[in-house]
Amino acid sequence: MENTLPDRFNITDLFHEAARVNAGKPAIIYREKRISFGALETAVTQTAAHFLRKGIRKGDRVLVFVPMSDGLYRTVLALFRIGAVAVFLDEWVSVKRLVECCRLAQCAAFIGTFKGRVLARLLPGLRSIPLHLGLKYHTDGAVPPFPETKRDDVALITFTTGSTGTPKAAIRTHGLLFEQFQALIPLIDPAPGDICMPVLPIVLLINLGAAVTSVIADFNPRKPDTMKPERIAAQVRGLGVTTIIASPFFVRQLSRYLMDNALFLNTIQKILTGGAPVFPAEAVIYRDAFPQACIGIVYGSTEAEPMSMIAVDELIASEPGRGLNVGKVEPAATIKIIAISDDNITATNEEALSALEVASGEIGEIIVSGKHVLRDYLNNPEALKRNKIFTGDKCWHRTGDSGFLNGNLFLTGRCTSLIRTSDGLLSTFLFENQFQTINGVEMGTVMQLDGQLTAIIELGDSAQRNAVAAAIKSLSEAFGEIVFVSKIPRDPRHNSKIDYEKLRILLSRGN
Repeated sequence: MENTLPDRFNITDLFHEAARVNAGKPAIIYREKRISFGALETAVTQTAAHFLRKGIRKGDRVLVFVPMSDGLYRTVLALFRIGAVAVFLDEWVSVKRLVECCRLAQCAAFIGTFKGRVLARLLPGLRSIPLHLGLKYHTDGAVPPFPETKRDDVALITFTTGSTGTPKAAIRTHGLLFEQFQALIPLIDPAPGDICMPVLPIVLLINLGAAVTSVIADFNPRKPDTMKPERIAAQVRGLGVTTIIASPFFVRQLSRYLMDNALFLNTIQKILTGGAPVFPAEAVIYRDAFPQACIGIVYGSTEAEPMSMIAVDELIASEPGRGLNVGKVEPAATIKIIAISDDNITATNEEALSALEVASGEIGEIIVSGKHVLRDYLNNPEALKRNKIFTGDKCWHRTGDSGFLNGNLFLTGRCTSLIRTSDGLLSTFLFENQFQTINGVEMGTVMQLDGQLTAIIELGDSAQRNAVAAAIKSLSEAFGEIVFVSKIPRDPRHNSKIDYEKLRILLSRGN
């Protein structure tokens, strides 16, 4: 399909085109089950008809509470087909947050597993949803005509990670999903024989439109610490997986397992990872575990994926400097670096926005525009003002990340985590990168605590504590204190990024 959309468009058109040409090819392999593109297309059509008979209508928001499985994608594609809106909540949200999200989304229906429906009857936020359905569907009766959808009709709503304030519900239209597809496909670069293990749910959706076979990993994203890398290795070996697209945590755990056991997964030709910073020391682990694979690290966010990509070998060869090299800006994205501000930003035109840009090579906030960049949040004007800048019809997304451009894009940490010194802004990433090179350190960062530059360290080997402390002191005399914690809080989505807000709370409570 050309990258020019007609006004009438449904994102499932990509899937139906792929299914018609590849009917007998496996679409999804889940546990012992293989479902072909043709069988999945039939199931999607029947499920869509079932939803219409049950009363779900075009424009209805439907909360989907189904783990990553063939049932999840059948359900989502069926909702897209009839013009309904699939709504997703992170599975790890608190009950309070879940109720807030449900109140904001105002869903007309709930679709879940048996466990999910039991939960839905117990929680007020879910219980108030009018229609509750399971994963079973009836195949009897004629298939009614499906509603027509337009490229600007909403297809998907996802809630971004966060625990305070009004929940941010990111809106994706059918047209925007298509633009994300177009932006990510060159990075995924699918080949006809690829067998992909996409641990990131949106990638499997893309695979269905690109006629790529997807293997769902034997992995519970709600409890990443329970990951059994030996199971993943067995899946890869047994099914001949050629591509892995996953979070840095997933790739790191699998790489460490392979290295510790002197194993190689020779079918893997390509690995893409993203969702958290990857420093050179970690990139070396990837390369050692997968010496023959093409490995890329993608920089992006919920609202703008992708922004840039760097090959592992280029990252490993990068000179230590003021920031983390995340590669060339992707063709779909336009990046600017503007002065860091805690205030909402208004710029009525491109000239006004250009006036906010910092000098070349200076650290500032990264903002991004492009056809694949999300433009709106559901019923949250404050989030829109805080995170978006509109210059005419063009939308710029404020990433909240700091960095600079110097040929490639370089990250220096979250804007809120930068440390202001008499010599200018100090990048947390500079030290986080250095800490990873110290034997015995699992993860570390720096913060300004009680007026002192403080190193916060999570050890991978407690026996190395004294040696680690000595190595850190040798890095800089500026450290007033070194604090060892049992676990540095990570983001719940990928279990890879440092949650600085939770870390501050942890430290204020004395570990």
